[in-house]
Amino acid sequence: MRIQKTIPFKRFHLSASSLFWFILGFILTALFLTSFLFSLLKYFYQGRAFEGVYIDNIYVGGKTRQEIKEIFEKKNLEKMNNHITFSLDDKIATFSASEINAGFDAGLMEEQAHSLGRSGDMLTNLYIITHAYLNGISLPTSYSYSFEKNREKLNLIQKEIYTPPVDALFTVENNKVIAFRESQNGKTIDFDELDKQLKAKLPIMMRTEEKNINIDIPIKILWPVVTTQKANRLGIVEVIGEGKSYFRGSISNRIHNVILASSRINGILVAPNETFSFNNALGDISVYTGYKQAYIIKGGKTVLGDGGGVCQVSTTLFRALLNAGLPITERHPHSYRVEYYEQNSPPGFDATVFSPTEDLKFKNDTANYILIQSSADEDNLSLTFTLYGKKDNRQITISKPIVISLASPPPPTYQDDPNLPKGETKQVEFEAIGANVTFSRKVEKNGKTIINDIFSSKYSPWQAIYLRGTKEQ
Repeated sequence: MRIQKTIPFKRFHLSASSLFWFILGFILTALFLTSFLFSLLKYFYQGRAFEGVYIDNIYVGGKTRQEIKEIFEKKNLEKMNNHITFSLDDKIATFSASEINAGFDAGLMEEQAHSLGRSGDMLTNLYIITHAYLNGISLPTSYSYSFEKNREKLNLIQKEIYTPPVDALFTVENNKVIAFRESQNGKTIDFDELDKQLKAKLPIMMRTEEKNINIDIPIKILWPVVTTQKANRLGIVEVIGEGKSYFRGSISNRIHNVILASSRINGILVAPNETFSFNNALGDISVYTGYKQAYIIKGGKTVLGDGGGVCQVSTTLFRALLNAGLPITERHPHSYRVEYYEQNSPPGFDATVFSPTEDLKFKNDTANYILIQSSADEDNLSLTFTLYGKKDNRQITISKPIVISLASPPPPTYQDDPNLPKGETKQVEFEAIGANVTFSRKVEKNGKTIINDIFSSKYSPWQAIYLRGTKEQ
């Protein structure tokens, strides 16, 4: 009886074990065959799109990347003399398709066709390949254009159109607003909307017999922050902070830029709870908005660029914000110590700006508007920013800066320049001692600390670089 009870159990156990190994073997075999099949497909279609792939109703299955690219490049060549015209009233800018590289994005489409079925998921790839073979897959058509090399025509129109908005401007005397000017709306080309319209009309030019497309240049109104109607109710009554800097030794172009940039910040009103952005307030910095070329720090080098000297303005405003006890939400130091900013100040009290990556921002956390006023003294080459508003019992304590890790600049270097006459030397980089500088600021209101921040600056030692002329006269 005992033997009869154990025999069926062993048979059942053996059957279950056999079934397990059979299923496991089946799965492994299926995986091996799937992998083998996918490897074969990849081998036979190496460098080519899989069968069943279409782009813009054109069959590209089995074609190499180069063949796919050539199909759409050929279509672009057929349309290269077509024209896109942008117009506003009597202002017209016309481009050929070739001038702005408008057409099918051949490179993107050949990449999309080739990458189809070649992701990191083998099962997904097999599904896509099978689906394409049985039913076909149509990829979206891509278009592209670029104004990078041919923007001058639109810039000329923008120069004529652009008008900055003008806020109601107050003149403060004896802690009272005694005068104002009317606000004015500004205007500019709406480049975002222009981009949308061009993208919408490119398919018409590329897929039909239409040889020319016309786009009305869209205009965006730039509204002033404070209109004339609001100007009388702001309650600006007194000075809440002031900052000053000198720029003696500046070249004439830099002096021009400092005065121009400070004048454009002058008169700006910052509403309660509003965050002020220096870059947004200043707007475009280029020859088209009146700036001249002077030295700027760009890419780790001192080079000539539009608007050199604008950082003198941001630095001076930064000092006024410190003294006003306002929360500074973004500030960046310069790459190296700049002599101008230490003419009346220890190191560390500077602020560089470079749109769009580096900005100077502060928040108006008072209950009233803040008026920013600038004053440039061309005789003494000094700049002052005065902030007006209403004091709210803030007590500001700013520590002396701690300067450590002083590093001497490397020795000067001389580089041969075939564009300079032989015997002429020109200095393009000026030496500066490196240092790490830190200072703190504590702002108290009614006995309570509301701001406690630390400002750190890491200045690299800077090498003097001279260009030495080799050009024979």
